[in-house]
Amino acid sequence: MDPQQRPLMSDRVTVNGIVTPLALLADGRLWWSEGNQRCLSVEKDVLSFVTSGPYIKIKSLVETRDGCCSTGAPARLARNDVVFMPSSEESHRLWCQKLSEFVDSLGRPKRLFVFVNPFGGKKSATKIFDEQVKPLLEDAQIEITVQETKHQLHAKEITHLLDITKYDGIVCVSGDGLLVEVVNGLLQREDWETAIKIPLGVVPAGTGNGMAKSLLDSVGDPCEVANAVHAIIRGNKRPFDVATIIQGEIRFFSILMLAWGLVADIDIESEKYRWMGSARLDFYGLCRLLNLRQYIGCVSFVPAPGFEAFGEPTSYPGKPTTSKGSNSDTSEAEHTNKQRPCYLGPEINVENLNWRVINGPFISVWLHNVPWGAEDTMAAPDAKFSDGYLDLIIIKNCPTLPLLSMMSELNTGGHVKSQYVTYLKVKAFSLQPGPRTKDQEKEGIIDADGEVLARGKGTYKCEEKTLMTYDKLQIAVDQGLATLFTPI
Repeated sequence: MDPQQRPLMSDRVTVNGIVTPLALLADGRLWWSEGNQRCLSVEKDVLSFVTSGPYIKIKSLVETRDGCCSTGAPARLARNDVVFMPSSEESHRLWCQKLSEFVDSLGRPKRLFVFVNPFGGKKSATKIFDEQVKPLLEDAQIEITVQETKHQLHAKEITHLLDITKYDGIVCVSGDGLLVEVVNGLLQREDWETAIKIPLGVVPAGTGNGMAKSLLDSVGDPCEVANAVHAIIRGNKRPFDVATIIQGEIRFFSILMLAWGLVADIDIESEKYRWMGSARLDFYGLCRLLNLRQYIGCVSFVPAPGFEAFGEPTSYPGKPTTSKGSNSDTSEAEHTNKQRPCYLGPEINVENLNWRVINGPFISVWLHNVPWGAEDTMAAPDAKFSDGYLDLIIIKNCPTLPLLSMMSELNTGGHVKSQYVTYLKVKAFSLQPGPRTKDQEKEGIIDADGEVLARGKGTYKCEEKTLMTYDKLQIAVDQGLATLFTPI
């Protein structure tokens, strides 16, 4: 007999009034012969079990397909309970013991700190948490501490002071913004080396949901709340890269993307049409394509192995500094400085690396850490969670019609195959942004992880303070610095 098929526990039990054999196999499968659902994987399907008198209830989350002709239909996860009565009190005790031992051996989280952002996306995160997330976590017998965020950077402030020893993970029920805040809060702690190891989970409840989509799509799962919560409950983990954006003494820790040019303009300037809902991005994207901007500037980078032919050789572009008299938020920078000692970025000597340069003008410069920028935008199809590189997507010159066609392929990642796109991987990166080619009195916007990092003169809401100035900045990647709950 295959050792994995060896029963750890077997019994004749009663299920739905029918006596049937039930076995817990060494590979973690529960098997019985009555009814339609005859097998459950403890690791994959079982959330927990509870007892009531002589009965044991197995709470599970299993794949189902809608409709009688469901071939090819996407599977969805649904809660399902299996109740059985062991043959005796001693058998009941042994079943509880064996099930507890097996579940405990899986290393699942038992205590989670959960952030809920009631303001993000369609403002539905609170409802999603109450109706979908909380019931599953309760079924899994996970103790939760819930915090609704009250304002921007609230999650960062709380994470910075949180007693992480009380928790097995931090979960964000939101879009990508809260996860970014949590990572920045952890890395600005004095105990950042320990803090950043706490596993992080994300449940899609915002506008973009790029991280949740990237995680779930990596195993072919749909970007659904139940799938995301299921991954957190199972407790599997994977490392992921964190990029440090530096300008002078100011640092921002990025986990998703940085954009300058077309993508940043659409993402940020379309906010004036927020009343249109998600259609605002398509509408404003078309507006920008019909009145295309190009920006003067240059990008320098250290290519990953295999990408050394891109660009021209150059020397290290120099450390970026903060411009005086700018509209950057110096109070935030001073606050960050007061948190020393904290994480300062990856320990690599960028000055001695082999730098290369591509000069503008540019239509778009886009850096990505994960494949999906949003649920419908596969920005960087070759991006990996922990390869130690960022994917760089550059568009310099492109006629309007090919550009329109290219943008229509963002949902499949097909845009990177265009002859007008330069697509490569980089270990370090420096951006020197400049003005628009047709109106040099106006500059651009630098967007990091969906938020404005810097605004140049003449841009949308240019009077508002930003963390950095519209000037040179540098990015380096720390491979596998943080940890995510993952479906695999």
